[in-house]
Amino acid sequence: MALRPKFSIITITFNAGRVIEPTLRSVLSQSYDNYEYLLIDGGSNDDTLAKAKASGISFSHIVSEKDNGLYDAMNKGIALATGDYLCFLNAGDAFHSPDTLQTIVNAIEGEEELPHVLYGETAEVDEARNFVRMRRLKAPEKLTWRSFKDGMLVCHQAFYARRDIAPMYNLEYRLSADVDWCIRVMKSSSRLVNVNATVVDYLQNGLSLQHHRASLIERFRIMSRHYGLLPTVARHLWFVLRALIKR
Repeated sequence: MALRPKFSIITITFNAGRVIEPTLRSVLSQSYDNYEYLLIDGGSNDDTLAKAKASGISFSHIVSEKDNGLYDAMNKGIALATGDYLCFLNAGDAFHSPDTLQTIVNAIEGEEELPHVLYGETAEVDEARNFVRMRRLKAPEKLTWRSFKDGMLVCHQAFYARRDIAPMYNLEYRLSADVDWCIRVMKSSSRLVNVNATVVDYLQNGLSLQHHRASLIERFRIMSRHYGLLPTVARHLWFVLRALIKR
């Protein structure tokens, strides 16, 4: 029997009325219909919720209340989700095509059980939805928790974790908890599948980009925790040297 997993699509919003519509349209247009959609809003006072409710989507949950930041909202989404896979599609991001979920399901045809992680490539777009470039770091054919020693090789929005092994986000981290979360998911995984497709259009205005230096410092702490301080220092020195060589 062919596997037909259920996806829990989770969108986090706060005053996202300016960018939410492409996200909503991309969900509504999916040809694969075994999904639930959860909107976790931080108490917006713009037209975010009005646009969501007018979109024609049957949400399984709409929550709008004050939270303690992005990752606290993501934890709320995890707690409410009932699907096989968690899919975080933040406001402004969108599925790459109407067949994205079906393409992902096709990639696991023949599997006897659901892999722990499904992942793919990321296209970066601007607010006009124009293609800018493919994400600089390419998803490797073989992914393990050690892979992120070389950076976050898979974008968070292109990384689908099976819900039964997914932990909550560590709220100690304010900007890069997604890096820590993905590593912890992979440490609990034995089967990770590259779907060999572009799965998400990522809007170039993320929280970590807006606070780039602080995000890098937090990522260094996360890498040191998982991979050790000295190896992380050595790896970052190599990153600097590589950048100088490429100039």
